[in-house]
Amino acid sequence: MTSKSDDELATIRSQRMAEIQTQLEKQAAAQAEAEIEEEAKQAAIAELDKSMKIVLTPDARSRLSRLNLVNPDLTTSVKTHLAKLAQTNQIAIPVNDAQLKNILSGLSKGKRETTIRRI
Repeated sequence: MTSKSDDELATIRSQRMAEIQTQLEKQAAAQAEAEIEEEAKQAAIAELDKSMKIVLTPDARSRLSRLNLVNPDLTTSVKTHLAKLAQTNQIAIPVNDAQLKNILSGLSKGKRETTIRRI
């Protein structure tokens, strides 16, 4: 009787170990995929930063880097937009700070301005 319960216990343990092993393999694969995605994203950002050194003046680059601290998504979209414009020769290179301000204001025209009123 004890050998039967020992056999059942051993099969349950082996099944559980197999479940844990497959779960760990799935987690490792997901983590590796996430790392690959992150590396690709970092490479794309590095490529954009490299192209911004050509497209923007130092003042405009510093404005864009300050904006990156506040709104990284907007900064990435502006960088990709500027890179595309520069590749197709639709924009005068280098873009100075005033031109960058105009581009940024054009992108944020559709957004409301938030005001706080004291009562």
